Amino acid sequence: MEGRGTRDAGRGTASTGMAAHPDGASRVPLPASPAPGALSLVALTRRFGSAPAVDGVSLEVSPGELLALVGASGSGKTTTLRMIAGYEVPDEGAVMLDGRDITHLPPQRRNFGMVFQHYALFPHLTVGENVAFGLEARGVAKRERMARAERALASVGLANAAGRRVQSLSGGEQQRVALARAIIIEPRVMLLDEPLSNLDPTLRRSTREELRATLRAQGATSVFVTHDQEDAFAVADRVALLERGRLLQVGAPEELYDRPASRSVAEFIGRASLFPARYDGRRVTVAVDGATLDASAVPSPDVNGRAEVLAVLRPDALAFAPSDGGRGWPGVVTSRRFAGALIAYHVTLAGGVDVEVHSTERTLREGDRTRVVIAREPVAVVTP
Repeated sequence: MEGRGTRDAGRGTASTGMAAHPDGASRVPLPASPAPGALSLVALTRRFGSAPAVDGVSLEVSPGELLALVGASGSGKTTTLRMIAGYEVPDEGAVMLDGRDITHLPPQRRNFGMVFQHYALFPHLTVGENVAFGLEARGVAKRERMARAERALASVGLANAAGRRVQSLSGGEQQRVALARAIIIEPRVMLLDEPLSNLDPTLRRSTREELRATLRAQGATSVFVTHDQEDAFAVADRVALLERGRLLQVGAPEELYDRPASRSVAEFIGRASLFPARYDGRRVTVAVDGATLDASAVPSPDVNGRAEVLAVLRPDALAFAPSDGGRGWPGVVTSRRFAGALIAYHVTLAGGVDVEVHSTERTLREGDRTRVVIAREPVAVVTP
């Protein structure tokens, strides 16, 4: 799974080093920004008609933390971001910054940086003028704002680009200009709405890394919206998963993947096969057409002593048993897909149950008979 790495322990501490840009250009660090803010959402609710778009969402975002709001279309993530920014007023609840209620404070008085999905760059302005726009609106003199724009561009690896036209930029460069325009005002909170959605897959992967590096170096508390969990895993310290306006779970990427709080989380985050199973309070037993495997288990909170559960088996938690062994669930390989370092296999087990197995084993072909075993424990269990 891409992007699931170790995160910086000191979330509130900005890096003082110079980050290297993937294309070889070095970044010039900006002067220290104001102290990042502690952001709190308190039972935020927003209704459009009778249906709540956001339903009682409460979250704490630590100073300097990078938080991703993730969910399918209609989950309420963009509406939540707009309430944080001040573009939407909640029907109930509050937005707090360092303990101060800013729910009804207009956007221009919050000193929040915003990167929009389509970047919202002005085609009639140069790159430098685009970046300096926020300072012009604040009455900063032209010489100073253009000097600060050049420093902001250098901080995202675009030194000497101030005189270029927006139309000459690649998608990745436009994203970095939008980011420079947001950080030039030295915001206490950065808000990003689907900042990577317009990039092709190859550029997207490299831009994830530079986006995290820039946000970490800037040090501002950051909240960004994405429907792509790989983007969230690669950039965020923590991920908040929304569904139909409700917060399902918030935690480190590994926590949502390995210890989902519900069936909905298990099905949305990553890929998984959910097997009916029995849980005895310590171990889970999964039977497929008479063949039984058991493993240590970690239950979701709603399991609460239930015996009948669903075992969440990730493709990387399954493996093929040795051909000379009798242990495992018998099955037939129905498809295989080369994925670089591993092969993604689909296997139909006895009884017609389908599972996905990610393996470095390259010799199996479609139609081959094999056995599947549980290779990684503990196994997450959730309620049906």
